Amino acid sequence: MIYWLYEQMLSWQIRMVPRQICFMISGADMAVAPEKCMEITGWCNELSGLPAKTDAAEGVRENSSIQGLTFHINSRSPVGQEKYLQELKKISTVARLVLHYGNTEEVSGAGMEVVVAIGMSGREEITACIRRLVKDGIAPGDIDEKTLESHLTFRYDPDIVIKSGGDHLTDFLIWQSVYSELFFSDVNWKYFRKVDFLRILRDYQSRMRRFGK
Repeated sequence: MIYWLYEQMLSWQIRMVPRQICFMISGADMAVAPEKCMEITGWCNELSGLPAKTDAAEGVRENSSIQGLTFHINSRSPVGQEKYLQELKKISTVARLVLHYGNTEEVSGAGMEVVVAIGMSGREEITACIRRLVKDGIAPGDIDEKTLESHLTFRYDPDIVIKSGGDHLTDFLIWQSVYSELFFSDVNWKYFRKVDFLRILRDYQSRMRRFGK
């Protein structure tokens, strides 16, 4: 009961939510608790349905919603992936799932977009982007930030990047996340709770984003 009340209190404190969220997870953590991705997707769906709140100083907040969620699984070996692939595919029952693994991309479901990328690195994505630019015959002088971004595999910028377990980040979304807010949780992936997620969202809204300025 106390835990539920604390969760409700945190939910009420959240006046805005990020549009794009990225979780970075190790392959070992995913193997232990693959169901956590589905659980977090459910939390995001719930938060997107929160009613607008009135703030005496700021007025009524915009009823924003989480538009996209990404899970990057840092696993270079296909060994063991089959153990959690079926669990990940269940996300398509509550959201639009875009699943990347090896040379395969699978899209299924409807709703908020959830991208799951297994093993792909930021360096690989940038390399593939350059190859596409060359293949399309784009002259070097015509390449700018917008042109490069239009040839990336993942074409969005996460507002926040979350790493559970206190480990270091990977180079995934190395271009897109340059201005993202970074959050490191000491809670291991298996034990990451909704209150831990809500605390991160509460802290996010108090940060003043400068976008490199």
